[in-house]
Amino acid sequence: MFSSPTDSSQIERFVTYLRAERHYSEQTIEVYAPVLNGFADFVSGADWTEVRSEDVREWVAVQMEKGMSPATVNKNLSAVRSFFRFLLMSGVVKSDPTRLVRGPKKEKNLPYFVREKEMDNLFDRVEFPDDFTGKRDRLILLIFYSTGIRLSELVGLDIASIDFYTSTIKVLGKRNKERIIPFGTELKEAFEEYLPLRAQQPHADETPALFLGEKVPRITKLKVGQIVNHCLSQVTTQKKRSPHVLRHSFATAMLNNGAEIEVVKQLLGHESIATTEIYTHTTFEELKKAYMKAHPRAEED
Repeated sequence: MFSSPTDSSQIERFVTYLRAERHYSEQTIEVYAPVLNGFADFVSGADWTEVRSEDVREWVAVQMEKGMSPATVNKNLSAVRSFFRFLLMSGVVKSDPTRLVRGPKKEKNLPYFVREKEMDNLFDRVEFPDDFTGKRDRLILLIFYSTGIRLSELVGLDIASIDFYTSTIKVLGKRNKERIIPFGTELKEAFEEYLPLRAQQPHADETPALFLGEKVPRITKLKVGQIVNHCLSQVTTQKKRSPHVLRHSFATAMLNNGAEIEVVKQLLGHESIATTEIYTHTTFEELKKAYMKAHPRAEED
């Protein structure tokens, strides 16, 4: 491709610069060096001044063809960008060939969620103890699935957050932004079963918190996570069993059952509709799976 030999000493100078002046960790340097040497091999024989944007793009494409993830390729490209900025700063090159090169788009990971049938099994078939802990744990799960609130929002709920007259919950979300979420009969009945037992707890009068811990005035995020993980393990084998999974499950169930995306956006407290749109991808994947399974001529190659 090129006629003049590659000057590998520039990579050595760059590594020394990272270590001595930028104080990069050895772990980072161990990642950068092989990437840069690999890039030098790709443009084999090139003088650094001869490398063009087209060469960098081709290098990116080859990595993708080898099956590297977009995240890995972007990290590798970042290392090469840093190297050419160093060469530009040092006066070795007059232009940066990576400046006009875009890395591959990151894959959008679809959110994990628990299927409606499994959630029905959780609330209809799993037996919760008929005591304070059992009623509290079931109510926590039901609030997550019925409202889609965040973990921090649930922990922050006070008794005064619940309006039984209007059947709504006042939630304090991100950046102290309030939103009102309606709830149905099942959740109202769960509140009515829990609150009398809450009132009997030793420190119930000392805190406005809706959910009490066994030994602390307000339940912790860690404890709620443990409750959710344990209870979901009884109805699903998926590895992710967190409160956020229940938030995803709420959104997916709403859209699958005909809710408008704008409504789901408001209930979740999203700033942008783009954040909510990821759930439409999830519901489409479910629709596609159902189609492929049911249609007689829908077999994939």
